[in-house]
Amino acid sequence: QVQLVESGGGLVQPGGSLRLSCATSGIIFSIYVMGWYRQAPGKQRELIVDMRGDGSTNYADSVKGRFTISKDNAKNTVYLQMNSLKPEDTAVYYCNAAPEYGGGYDYWGQGTQVTVSS
Repeated sequence: QVQLVESGGGLVQPGGSLRLSCATSGIIFSIYVMGWYRQAPGKQRELIVDMRGDGSTNYADSVKGRFTISKDNAKNTVYLQMNSLKPEDTAVYYCNAAPEYGGGYDYWGQGTQVTVSS
C-alpha cells in the first residue's frame, strides 16, 4: 500500500527557514518522479519542484535559489528545504509521486500548512 505523509509545516517569520519531509511507503524512487506542490487560498495547486529517478530536478522560478529538494533512499523520505521564506510562500504543501515512465497512479500526501507571517 502506497502512503505519502508530509510533516514539518508551521508558522515562520519572513526570511526564515523550514524543512518539510515526505515519508513514503510503497514507492520506488528510481521509477517515480517525486514532486512538491503547493496551493494557496483561492489559487490552483502548482508544481514548485520535482526530482526524477536519476536525481535531476526542475524548479519553478518562484522558488529557484531558495528551495532545495532532496531524498534519502534509506529512509524512503523526500525533503524540501525552504530558505528565505516570503509571505507569498504561504500555502498548503503537498508531496506527490508520479510514475516516471507512464502508467500507474499518481499519489498524494495529505498536505502540510506553511504560513509565513510576522
